[in-house]
Amino acid sequence: MKVIHLDMDCFYAAVEMRERPELAGQPVAVGGGSRRGVVTTCNYEARAFGVRSAMPGFMARERCPHLVFLPVRSDLYRAESAKIRKILTEVTPLVEPLSLDEAYLDVTDLPRFAWDIAKEIRARIFQETGLTASAGIAPNKMLAKIASDWKKPNGQFAITPEHVEAFMRDLPIQKIWGMGPKGTERFARQGIHTCADLQRVGLADLVRENGKWGHELYQLCRGMDTRTVQPHRLRKSLSTERTFPDSIASLADCEKALSPLVVELEQEIAAKASDREIHKALVKLTFSDFTHTSREMLSSEPTLSIYRKLLAEARQRSPLPVRLIGVGVRFAEDTAASSQQWLPL
Repeated sequence: MKVIHLDMDCFYAAVEMRERPELAGQPVAVGGGSRRGVVTTCNYEARAFGVRSAMPGFMARERCPHLVFLPVRSDLYRAESAKIRKILTEVTPLVEPLSLDEAYLDVTDLPRFAWDIAKEIRARIFQETGLTASAGIAPNKMLAKIASDWKKPNGQFAITPEHVEAFMRDLPIQKIWGMGPKGTERFARQGIHTCADLQRVGLADLVRENGKWGHELYQLCRGMDTRTVQPHRLRKSLSTERTFPDSIASLADCEKALSPLVVELEQEIAAKASDREIHKALVKLTFSDFTHTSREMLSSEPTLSIYRKLLAEARQRSPLPVRLIGVGVRFAEDTAASSQQWLPL
């Protein structure tokens, strides 16, 4: 299999900078710059000052006093995403969108080198939109996504089948698909930091300590990923979540972090499931001790106020600080399901 992971570079901020050429070279953030606001995304100039997504606006201004804050313009980003999606589907129908600004492409059956295909896609995107993209090329989805981050911004990187074994040895385990902060910290306490460290753990031990996930870990740490590119996958649910560098103590601070997540979720729904009927709204919290809880309610058109209500109810369940917040929807076809798929950004 030959997979390309295409990832736009600081998408929202890049669109805004294209619309405002006078901002070239300046640190730019999209989101709320007020004390209650939160950074949705920022450009590389802002990141050089330590500004990051989900950071409170006041903290971003402390780190970068001359930071230019711009409001979120969802309609504009969706329109640009549609142009990019059209370019991708003209290359192959096997396109699996992950969000407004990234997607997988299966180019296995195309009679050309995947490297050349990725290069031409990126060139066409720049020509038609003025935006840059990075790409990863690899034998599977996990490796392609890892590779797309290797030469950012505006670059591409390939992991060929013969180089997978060597590439995986020094790769930090947090790069493994599905490996979150909790798992990373747990393995670190065992002295396991790289995929080479994890490869030394036997399958039986991985399964005993991690259940079914142990079977996947055994394969993933060796660069094996059997997931296929699924352009027409029927989603049962859709969500987005964010883990914070420092746990959030108060409900007010949780509400600040909630707003950009709801915006991102709305954009995800528009990009991936605009034709689906929403049945429920959900909020998920993980606390500083790694316990978690969730709240959900019936809603066909969930709003920020609904997510705030769910957040407040979930927050009451523990006095501990919050390290992760997730928001999501369950679609009508999944009304009998008891679980959801949480897709971290």
